[in-house]
Amino acid sequence: MKEYEINDATLAIIPDKKSNSLILEEGTEYKIEAKPLKIIDYSCKYFGSSYIGRREGSKQILQTAYKLPIMIEDTRNIVFFPTNSPEETECSWIALNKIEKIRPLNSRSSTNYTEIEFANGKILALPISYKSLENQILRASRLESVIRNRRS
Repeated sequence: MKEYEINDATLAIIPDKKSNSLILEEGTEYKIEAKPLKIIDYSCKYFGSSYIGRREGSKQILQTAYKLPIMIEDTRNIVFFPTNSPEETECSWIALNKIEKIRPLNSRSSTNYTEIEFANGKILALPISYKSLENQILRASRLESVIRNRRS
């Protein structure tokens, strides 16, 4: 795996074919030969923890166990949340604090899509319902708020 650390410029990690990921950053995009969950885990380890450790912390704080947001790095409030169960191949990870707004997209297919507009103007459409994405944003916001308040 070409190693990639999530940073302040990372907007999203999107699964690509053949176990690759597309990394969206504020000014550029990268293809990485690793699944999104591997990148999340590597980044957690880079900042001194692991995906499993961060997941357990999120589980305790949020009192839930499904589609948990992850605090990648807490001093800079880098929080990512999954669009699906993290083990699913189509799961993308989105940076909470980079989202400007979300909009439902009308789709003729059976899959609901939602458009995410990031603070830098970049737009990403993902196969997730508006309500589900809104719920994930609320969970991630709650996690970030609790951790920030505990540091104070």
